Amino acid sequence: MLKLAATDLKQSMASWRLWMLLGWIEIRQRYARSRVGPFWLTISMGVIITSIGVVYGTLFGQKMSEYLPYLAASLVTWGMFASTVQEGSTAFIANSAYIRQVATPKLIYVLQVPWRNLLILAHNFVIIVVLLGIFGVPNWVSLPLFIPGLFLLALNATWMAMLTGLFSARFRDLPQIVASLVQVAFYVTPIMYRPEALTRFSFLVRWNPLTYLLDVVRQPLLGQIPTARTYAVTIAMAVVGWLIALAITNRYLKRISYWV
Repeated sequence: MLKLAATDLKQSMASWRLWMLLGWIEIRQRYARSRVGPFWLTISMGVIITSIGVVYGTLFGQKMSEYLPYLAASLVTWGMFASTVQEGSTAFIANSAYIRQVATPKLIYVLQVPWRNLLILAHNFVIIVVLLGIFGVPNWVSLPLFIPGLFLLALNATWMAMLTGLFSARFRDLPQIVASLVQVAFYVTPIMYRPEALTRFSFLVRWNPLTYLLDVVRQPLLGQIPTARTYAVTIAMAVVGWLIALAITNRYLKRISYWV
């Protein structure tokens, strides 16, 4: 049932040199002829974290030694996820010239999106390292769990990018809708505030799957071990999401060339 999509995914994974190169070229083109280069991403993110951290940390009465690392881990993680989903919605549209002229697996244009945003996350991760160096690492035992957590986050962001990219190729208004939904999700997800800050509306955290996607990456960096529920939700999302994405891709894969 998923033979066509599975074959395209297998061929796309085998062409890893191509989509890695495409993702890296995209970043280089953004900062061509710049002395600082991609580290402008780190500088801008550092300014945002510092300014928001000082303002909101003061308003919420938070200790800066705890709030700044929390905010940095939240914004850097969210930036990777949100950018992957949003840029995924234009993955096929932006590469329409290649799709129409070159016989390549279609999903390479989706895979380059999470790869590119993982590179950006690597640049921004410097901020987290600096803050942990200043304020100390809360728990060295939990720190390695950041890696499988990031893998789960990337898996979930990738199938979402596959779906938004496929539907956006058919319905050109969808990228704007996706951008609006991501913006709304930012405010209802505990990013600038801690989950325990919500008392009356705690269901926004408990029933928000994006909370678990952030926690599986964020908590190990903050000295906490993610709960079994967090891993269960994120793994279930990855399995179900990939099955749905592959099933829909299997049905409409051949139409992408005509849609773009």
